[in-house]
Amino acid sequence: MQFNQNYLRLQESYLFSDIAHRVQKFAQAHPDAKILRMGIGDVTLPLAPAVVSAMRAAVEEQGRAQTFRGYGPEQGYDFLREAIRGYYARRGISLAADEIFVSDGAKSDLGNILDIFDVCNTVLIPDPVYPVYVDTNVMAGRKIVFADAVRANGFLPMPDEKTDADIIYICSPNNPTGAAYTKAQLQAWVDYANARGAVILYDAAYERFVTEEGCARSIFEAEGAEECAIEFCSFSKTAGFTGTRCGYTVVPQALKRNGISCNKLWLRRQTTKFNGVAYIVQRGAAAVFGEEGERQIEENLAVYRRNAARIAACLDRLGVFYTGGKNSPYLWLECPGFADSRKFFDYLLEKAAVVGTPGSGFGKNGEGYFRLTAFASEEATAEAAERMERLLG
Repeated sequence: MQFNQNYLRLQESYLFSDIAHRVQKFAQAHPDAKILRMGIGDVTLPLAPAVVSAMRAAVEEQGRAQTFRGYGPEQGYDFLREAIRGYYARRGISLAADEIFVSDGAKSDLGNILDIFDVCNTVLIPDPVYPVYVDTNVMAGRKIVFADAVRANGFLPMPDEKTDADIIYICSPNNPTGAAYTKAQLQAWVDYANARGAVILYDAAYERFVTEEGCARSIFEAEGAEECAIEFCSFSKTAGFTGTRCGYTVVPQALKRNGISCNKLWLRRQTTKFNGVAYIVQRGAAAVFGEEGERQIEENLAVYRRNAARIAACLDRLGVFYTGGKNSPYLWLECPGFADSRKFFDYLLEKAAVVGTPGSGFGKNGEGYFRLTAFASEEATAEAAERMERLLG
């Protein structure tokens, strides 16, 4: 018996587990401290009333023999897939229902999608980046090459003709930098992938935060993307489903390599390894796309946008360089007075009891930078901004 030796190549602990441990240690040493958590991107506002109402009605259905439902379709119930299809249609993107696969979140599918790709494929990943992209490929033993996301390119790397890759990860708006690609920039990536027969894995988990004219919310806004891209999305940050768990993945029928349908492979994988998302949760997710649901989640998103603007204003007053905040719930700032982002993390925690995320945890290009999130309450965000301004001003 042998273990998967690739796991030994991983860092000893996951980034956010390490942060939680450091914060716990601080809390034990300072039991009276009011810790303001601006690090992990967990939401704080409750589910929209329309979502709660739909889930309550679904619970009632499950409590009656006439309306009880057992196993559901692994790909998701038709009512939710049609709701998602309508959501894309309202943005001018045409999808077929059988191209949409409901899951328990984008994180799961971003890792699981690798099952359908051979281990010999080379993967291109931006740096800095959400750690899941790197770790899941390390676990599989794939070769990884990195695209530098740095201040000089606005943390938005563009295709390099000298780089060959089979699988390309793109996250926009980006986690952790908050930078968002324009439609023209995404078109360049799609053209690059189609010219090489590569596949783009596009993480659109934060697409609802995009407000700036010209910035893209979906890879399918680019011509030809249906022939080279898979899109992953989540209800977690847009509708508060971090504890409820639901997302979806779009795998176009037109995406084929060597005559093999990517859609059919993913369908086969899901029907074998996944039993579907709970009916009650899917009813709640479908309510997100109703008229009331749309209005209510926009009210919640407005709170997070105000939080981002409040943090940005604080950084402006301090004269600290940052990106994000405008089209993203994340703000990516240059550590003021520190070259080591973990030392800045400790300094901010010790002196102000404010928790952020050290940029080095997202890759080598993240060193010297720091991520703050806008998902705390408005009161906590205002207090955190005040504490940082007193400490760093």
